[in-house]
This record gives sequence, C-alpha cells and structure tokens, in this order.
Amino acid sequence: MLPYKEIEEKLNKVVDCMMVLKNNGMEEKFPVSLIDIDCWEWPQGVGLFGLYKYYEVSKRQDVLAFLISWFDNRLKEGISEKNVNTTAPMLTLTYLYEITENETYYHLIEEWVKWIMDDKGLIRTGSEAFQHMITGDANDGEILIDTIFMTLLFLARAGKILKRQDCIDEANYQILTHIKYLFDEKVGFFYHGFNFNENHNYGEVYWNRGNSWYTSGLMEYLNEHTIDESVKRYLLNIYKEQITSYQKYISANEGLWHTVLDDPTSYIEISGSAGILFGIMQGVRLGILKGGDYQQLVEKAMANIIKYIDSDGTILNVSYGTPIGNSREFYKEIPISPMTYGQALMILTLQEAMQAYWHND
Repeated sequence: MLPYKEIEEKLNKVVDCMMVLKNNGMEEKFPVSLIDIDCWEWPQGVGLFGLYKYYEVSKRQDVLAFLISWFDNRLKEGISEKNVNTTAPMLTLTYLYEITENETYYHLIEEWVKWIMDDKGLIRTGSEAFQHMITGDANDGEILIDTIFMTLLFLARAGKILKRQDCIDEANYQILTHIKYLFDEKVGFFYHGFNFNENHNYGEVYWNRGNSWYTSGLMEYLNEHTIDESVKRYLLNIYKEQITSYQKYISANEGLWHTVLDDPTSYIEISGSAGILFGIMQGVRLGILKGGDYQQLVEKAMANIIKYIDSDGTILNVSYGTPIGNSREFYKEIPISPMTYGQALMILTLQEAMQAYWHND
C-alpha cells in the first residue's frame, strides 16, 4: 500500500478540486449541467456525499461550511423538479440535518420522502419498481441500476431519521427488485437497465460505473442499516458474485476496469474503477471477503489508480453522464470529462486506503 502521507496529500487535492469544479467548455446535452458543482443534479449529489464522508473523517470546517452553503444557495434558487436523479443530493442533506438540526432541512427530507412513497409521486413501473425518472424525461417503463445509489440510499437514511420503517422496507424491496431484473447470473454483473414495456435489457451491456453503484452502494447501505439477516445474506451473495467476476475481467496491465467490463477494447474508466476498488477494499476490511485473496489486486489497483489524479487533483478518464445504450459502441463513445462523481468515488477509495487496516505491516 502507498505511504499514508502520500495518500492524504492526494486526497486533499481531490477534495479541493471538487469544490471549485466548473464546466471546462464541454457542450452538455442535459437541461442542468452535470459538471458544474453549483447545480442540483445527480453527479453533484454523489460529489457532495464524497465531500461529507471526507469531512466525517477530517473534520475540516471549510468543507462543512462549503456543504451547508451549497445547500442553502441551491434551496434559495429553487429545485427544478423531483425525480430519481435529483434525489441524490438529499442523501448528504440527511447528514447535515443531524449536524445542524436545521428545520428547513428536516422539512425538505419529509417532503421528499412523501413524494417518493406516494403513488402519485415517484412513478412505479413493472413489479412496482421505481421508474428511473430523470430531469425532463420520465423514461417510461425503465429501471436502472443507478437508482440504488441515487435514491435508495437516501430513502433508507430518511427512514432512519423520520423513524419510518416503511421507508427502509421499501428500499429493501426496491433493491431486491432491481437485482431480479438487472443481474445476470451467468456472468455475475448487472445490466445497465431493463424496459418493462418491451421486456428487454437494452444492449445487455455490463457497464463499469453502473456495476460500481451496487458494489460501493451496498457497502454504505449495510454500514448504515440493520436489515433482516436473510436479505443481507442475499445482497452480499450478489456482491460476492460481482467481485468474482471483477477478478476475471480486470485489466491485465493496470489492475483496473474498462468502461464495458468484458470489452478490453473499451477505455479504462476511473470513476467506476474507484467505486469497484472501494467496494472490494471495504469488503476485505470488514471481513466479508478473505483478505489474502485480494491483497495483490488491491495493491496493483491502488498503485495505478492514483496515476489518474492530475497535479491539481482532477480525476482523469472519467466518462460523462451516461444514459442507457443499446450497444457496446454507445458506451465506448461516451466522452471523458472531469465529473464530481469521479472526484467523490476517488475520495472514498483514498479514505479507505488510509484506514489503519491497510497500514498494519
């Protein structure tokens, strides 16, 4: 493992870079910028969560002040709409409410949960699964693996704060339902999405970052919530099948993962690779995975992933926001750009690498 101080220095640069991240001139195709840190969308939501997890360990007051200011400014501006993706920032708001006890935050959490749980709010599609609504598009009949990280982590956390077991139960049901329609047992990876209207998994592509939403998100979910042991065992068995498959399709040269996991002609994608590595490392440290089986994988991946941290802390080789595609080529052609979720997933990975477990020689 890299020296602790070296990891810490890189981590601080990644954090500082994210707090000033702006669009670098790239033409965006969505109603709200996915790059600019000062917008309320899902990439920023993942970014804020990474910043909060960094604050939780570092206690840097400027980071906490940034987070509070970010939410207060966005709430003054107004939120364009509620959907699966715009729920992502709400996860961090649950933590900030616990710190600040700001009643405005509490009421927004209540309001958002009411929208999710109400039949007239977040649309349900087949098997009562949450339809993956995004800004400006209801995505009729569509579910995505992304929903686990963007909405279900918040729903369960909000249930904890509001003392609503029904929210946690709903989150459990939704995770199980998404596994049912998206997990390919033959290969051990998730497809990006499923369409209930046409009964198919689109291009049946094993997308790197999509799979990482489960690998990393599940660890966060289980760390936060006590759930029925039978459900937990099932969720962890899916996780372990993923981990086995990651080992089969790892890049031989770098020990990282391609944007299409089983296609070595697709580019190495760092946000997903960071999420996967973080999920594996947590599994090892928590005793879910046998440490000796993954030591070489972790060391090689860590040694190479930090090469994608630019001198100013920007994470390189991160794919832009990715709608569902019908072919491998679609994913291979997604442009690369600095993104807040790339910064956040790297933060989680670097912080995990700073845990004492990884430095006990």
